Amino acid sequence: MLRISKYTFGMGDRFAHQAKAQLQSCVLANEAGAEIIPVWNKSNREHTTIGSEPPSVQAAAKIAVAELNWDKPWHVDADHINLGTVDGFISSSDFYTLDVADAIGKPAPEADVNAFVKRHPELIGTIQIDGIDEAFEITRDDVVAVANHFLYAVQSAGKIYQHIESKKGADNFITEVSMDETDNPQTPSEMLIILAAIADEKIPIQTIAPKFTGRFNKGVDYVGDVAQFEKEFNQDLAVIAHAIKAYGLPDTLKLSVHSGSDKFSIYQPIRRAIEKFDAGLHIKTAGTTWLEELIGLAEADGDGLLMAKKVYGQALANAAALCEPYATVIDIDEDKLPSADEVNDWNATQYVNALRHEQSCDEFNPSFRQLLHVGYKIAAKQGDDYLNMLKECEESISRNVTGNLYDRHLKPLFVN
Repeated sequence: MLRISKYTFGMGDRFAHQAKAQLQSCVLANEAGAEIIPVWNKSNREHTTIGSEPPSVQAAAKIAVAELNWDKPWHVDADHINLGTVDGFISSSDFYTLDVADAIGKPAPEADVNAFVKRHPELIGTIQIDGIDEAFEITRDDVVAVANHFLYAVQSAGKIYQHIESKKGADNFITEVSMDETDNPQTPSEMLIILAAIADEKIPIQTIAPKFTGRFNKGVDYVGDVAQFEKEFNQDLAVIAHAIKAYGLPDTLKLSVHSGSDKFSIYQPIRRAIEKFDAGLHIKTAGTTWLEELIGLAEADGDGLLMAKKVYGQALANAAALCEPYATVIDIDEDKLPSADEVNDWNATQYVNALRHEQSCDEFNPSFRQLLHVGYKIAAKQGDDYLNMLKECEESISRNVTGNLYDRHLKPLFVN
């Protein structure tokens, strides 16, 4: 089994131009004493939107690794794949996020549920887990209910894993299972039952992405009860430690936080928790680098600022279509979106201040930021005009990409 490192950081790069700037943030963290391993991730949906192919992610990463003489591990994540999309990622990925969202809630065959319950009498009764103060009472009906909701999804993950294994060999990739696209956060008992089912499927899972309390909107801070999040996060870590011992799951198994970028208010709770449990962590960022590209374009002024304004104007004109696929993970107040004419009158500082995620800045506009977050399709439609502008403004873009990842993300999470 390809073993995952303790701390890994998922970095999305919509247009495959910022891999070096992204990796530089890991270099800075390493120089500060924190070994953070980069995982470049891009989903099939993003490839389809941009018009790119999965091997382009690996190709960009290889160049960055060579240019910065990075001698530590690095990975390429086939993000949110299923049986219908995985084959395109086989040659170029060594990390697979198995997406079974469509299977969650679909009941497994009754015989499979009954067999699962029979295999796991230890799940019924009073369950005490180290690191969680209160014991949990789990009835047979509880196990059946959780199995009916999640077992089919776990079986689906098993089929995807087996397919990848048949193509790549078991020792050549890392497996993550995504369970975050469900209505409610998993309770500790649900998490334990899910992990038991994953072990039954013989999936050597090394990261799991559960549903956490609160909203993880794209590109902006966490929205929810931070204290409740911290409690649930600690409980999840305790359950994982218990399941590793109880079910023989890989000792590298750790939590994955999806849409983890820009969730500044929960970084200190996360850090406290991983230090308390001496646990690993995978943070998967979503689109924050693409927004830093726009910030870098605007900061460069001239044609770069004009391109950034053009992207916003067209995003505003197509807001409904852009927002629809992301409706559950954005919260845009349309009344707070400036008109295209207003933005066209802005100088570089005004555009940057509205977009950059500095919550203390009075001009920061979360609605403006979220619309542009989902508006990367507009940039893709500009074709070479946009890509050439990235090259022209490389200095300001790379400075912002590296600074954003290191100062706002890696430092508060990992660096002493």
